[in-house]
Amino acid sequence: MDTVALTFEEFGNPDHSPLIILHGFFASSRNWRQIAQKLSSQFHVYVPDMRNHGASIHHPLMNYPVMAADLLRFMDDRGLEKAGLLGHSMGGKVAMWFALTARQRLAKLIVADIAPVSYQHSFDNTILALKSISLAEINNRKQAEILLAAHIPELSYRQFLLQNMILKDGKYCWRVNLDIFHEMAPFIAAFPKTEDLEAFTDEVLFIAGGDSDFVQPEAINSLFPKAIINTIDQAGHWLHVQQPDIFTTQVARFLV
Repeated sequence: MDTVALTFEEFGNPDHSPLIILHGFFASSRNWRQIAQKLSSQFHVYVPDMRNHGASIHHPLMNYPVMAADLLRFMDDRGLEKAGLLGHSMGGKVAMWFALTARQRLAKLIVADIAPVSYQHSFDNTILALKSISLAEINNRKQAEILLAAHIPELSYRQFLLQNMILKDGKYCWRVNLDIFHEMAPFIAAFPKTEDLEAFTDEVLFIAGGDSDFVQPEAINSLFPKAIINTIDQAGHWLHVQQPDIFTTQVARFLV
């Protein structure tokens, strides 16, 4: 399998137990700095940029088996025999696939607001909205945000997406390859077939946003029969941003 070396940020004492945080679609390591810093007093935290995200290499293939293989290479390159995994959304699916296919390398698993299912959600509107922005005519981020508002009404989501618009040599460009994202988005919404895989029988913590409907207990329990499902009230899919203290407390309590 064609793996890529992942760029990453690192927090905490190398003598502490390793914890790897895996971000979601369109995100990067920078979105998890606050949580990583909070956890760094107890753990040696790595936050990689997944392939095609952040500063990591662009590759035309992006699905959960190849991203799990990237993660395995990342651990091998750092000499990590085992590590705890915390994955959100797309990163949660990577972590679950890793648990089902490389369980001997996993210490503990935490999944944030996602389940091992194929969702009907489409990213077409988001990606096409970003592609519709003529970057050559953009002088500042606010202009892009206003143009995006017609397609994406939620301000916080627009601002999140526009973190992928960067200034390079005096001109704005996309940090991510939107054509690859458009081509691979169905694989991100999906989850690989699991019929031939054994269930992961260690305890797993699933943390769900009370205002989100991504976590589906019936799908979780079939593959992770010892799943613990905690819900954080007044939080949606971005539960680590909306309730960071509660989220971090739940993560640390499970890992220790």
